[in-house]
Amino acid sequence: MIAHLKGRLESTGVDHAVIDVGGVGYLVGASARTLAALAPVGEACVLHTDLLVGEDFLRLVGFATAAERDWFRLLTGVQGVGARVALAILSALEPNDISRAVMAQDKATVARANGVGPKLAERIVRELKDKVGGVAIGPSAAAQVVPVGAGADAVSALLNLGFRPAEASAAVAAAEEELGDSATLDALVRLALRKAAK
Repeated sequence: MIAHLKGRLESTGVDHAVIDVGGVGYLVGASARTLAALAPVGEACVLHTDLLVGEDFLRLVGFATAAERDWFRLLTGVQGVGARVALAILSALEPNDISRAVMAQDKATVARANGVGPKLAERIVRELKDKVGGVAIGPSAAAQVVPVGAGADAVSALLNLGFRPAEASAAVAAAEEELGDSATLDALVRLALRKAAK
């Protein structure tokens, strides 16, 4: 998996940026918030990334912070939330805002994002409430919601293997329930793969 890109910002578009890393231009999808946080064109930049793998595509998505990337992974684990909707939510809300909304079950805040109706917003806050760990609300990056254990990384691993977000999320949730919160990433992925194959 590509964890981050460090290079020169070549150009930006409405929903993407091109990062030149050693002469190779990487097209990276991004939220409006991430695009606004980038350095000017021609300057050095770093993006945290997540690689989406489908039957007929590979898509790299970039984030200004690791917290944004973690929320993207959690959001795309909810049935009905694809990469485009997750990026719309991250464009409209900061990670702290999403944390508050999920913990307060505030679907109206989540529904402010483009493409998120009331029913989907309700599903997002309901499904994610049990998938986030300790929350401290504050301005620092350290105060972001942290996914419980290695669950978010396990979901990402299954997504990279071609599983749909809902399938990956359900398989990892079942594996976490069986193994407990102290399970390692390796153990979670192995058991989640077995459960998904059933």
